[in-house]
Amino acid sequence: MPRRSSHIFVIALRTISHRCHKMSVFAGLTGSTETAFCQRLPVPNKQLPENGKTMPTLTRRQLLAGSAAATALAARADLAAAAEPAAGKQAPGIYRYRIGSFELTALYDGIWYRPITEKFIHNAPFAEVERALAAAFMPADKLATPFTTLVVNTGSKLVLVDTGTGGQIAPSAGVLGDNLAAAGIDPKAVDLIVISHFHPDHINGIKDKDNGLVFPNAEIMVSAPEWAFWMDDANMNAAPADLKLTFRNQRRIFSDIAKQITRFEPGAEVAPGIVTLPAPGHTPGHTVFAIHSGDQSLMVLGDTAQHPAVFARHPDWQAAFDVDGDAAVATRKKLFDRAAADRMLVTGYHFPFPACGHLVKTAGGYEHVPVLWQPTL
Repeated sequence: MPRRSSHIFVIALRTISHRCHKMSVFAGLTGSTETAFCQRLPVPNKQLPENGKTMPTLTRRQLLAGSAAATALAARADLAAAAEPAAGKQAPGIYRYRIGSFELTALYDGIWYRPITEKFIHNAPFAEVERALAAAFMPADKLATPFTTLVVNTGSKLVLVDTGTGGQIAPSAGVLGDNLAAAGIDPKAVDLIVISHFHPDHINGIKDKDNGLVFPNAEIMVSAPEWAFWMDDANMNAAPADLKLTFRNQRRIFSDIAKQITRFEPGAEVAPGIVTLPAPGHTPGHTVFAIHSGDQSLMVLGDTAQHPAVFARHPDWQAAFDVDGDAAVATRKKLFDRAAADRMLVTGYHFPFPACGHLVKTAGGYEHVPVLWQPTL
């Protein structure tokens, strides 16, 4: 055998011998095929001279035995690696936690990578926006927009806060139904739906593609100011073309069930322990829900801020999708200040799943600190 080939083979043989030693320790020499091969392997010299002039003496029989052992071990490793095929799909998006005696279930509806341009933020240079996205590991021209709905089991009512996209926003969104099923929640068991505002990603899940009610037994409650703005034909006629699509979508969802819709005034309690807070700006009747049970509370922020890596860190930024940018900023700061000062748990509809955590005030804005996943309730 040429000197270089012998050198390489001895290194390989030493690696195999080391594995065999581990097998003898951990497998107890159980008589497996690998062990049988290992017992026939020669042990190479412990020291291999660096100049390569002195090589261990290996017979043809030893070389063949080592080669067979290496082949068998490699084949066995390949079989072990292929024994369990990849799942090929994501696990259900469900997270449960408690607020006092209430059991809450966060249900993921997917994500949309929203294309953005220099018109996305009205009051900041696009270069700053790009830097903020890069700092959050997002593409420079897309805003990651997750969707997370919330089911609140108060013990007497099953309450759903917002209804998801209905699979009508992006191909990567619309899995609420699957996650409801995985969570063991029958849509027919939902008693009450409360809506934060009328943008399509919050109301489209009320109906299926055939215009049937997804939650047929649920009362639907919406903000009176929100209803008044969006269902006003004069406002629709005066709206720019892209916003007219939103007005039309609301009529598609609500027109034939208008008599079944209950309208609440800001500050009303929509269910025991669930109180509404006015949060105008994103839309005129945008609503936040404060959930209280025992000595614990949760603020359901809706769209007070979209992705916190952008809008919590830069609370003064006004987005193109806000109907009133100044009011949206004022609302954001007011509610974030309260949540940070009270160390109150918050959940945001567009926060990374499971979308709940705390807000910490910083010199220039706020940081979202996600909750740690709890294996027990």
